[in-house]
Amino acid sequence: MTQNTDCNFLMNSLLGQDLDEGECAVLAGIMGSRQLQDGEVLVKAGDSTRTLFILASGSITVNGGAVGKDIKLYTIKDGECAGTRAFVEGAPRPSTLRASGAATVYTLEPEDFESLLETHPQVLYKFMRGLFRQTHSNLVKMDIDCLLYTSDAADES
Repeated sequence: MTQNTDCNFLMNSLLGQDLDEGECAVLAGIMGSRQLQDGEVLVKAGDSTRTLFILASGSITVNGGAVGKDIKLYTIKDGECAGTRAFVEGAPRPSTLRASGAATVYTLEPEDFESLLETHPQVLYKFMRGLFRQTHSNLVKMDIDCLLYTSDAADES
C-alpha cells in the first residue's frame, strides 16, 4: 500500500469519476504502486493472482493467442485497468501484460478492497460502478474491432 496513488488521476478515470476527494483518499490508502521497465512482465497468462491493475503512466501491451503464440492484442492506455475478471471472480489471467517502455501501475488487492465493506461501503459501490463502466467500454471497443475486421474480410473476398 502506498500514499503515492494520485487521487486527481483516479477521480478523472472511468474507475474513479464518481468518487469525491475523501472517498478517493480512502481508496488510495489501500492501493499500491509498481514501476515497470521496458519489456517487464506484469503478469503472465495463466497466473492466479487477483490484483487489479490501473495504468497510471506509460504503456502496457496485452499479449495472448493460441498456445505457443504471443500476439499483441491491445495496448492499455493511461487510466484503463486490467485484471477485472481475476479481481472479481478469481479467474486465471487470460493474457500476458508487458510494459512497452517505462510504466507505472496502481494495484488493488481484492482483500484490501473488501475490507472497506463495513467502513466505507459507498466507496466500494462507486468504484464497482466505475469498474462496470470500464468493462462496458472495453466490450464496445471489442465490438467495433470485430466489425472492422469482419468488414475488411468481406471487402477482400
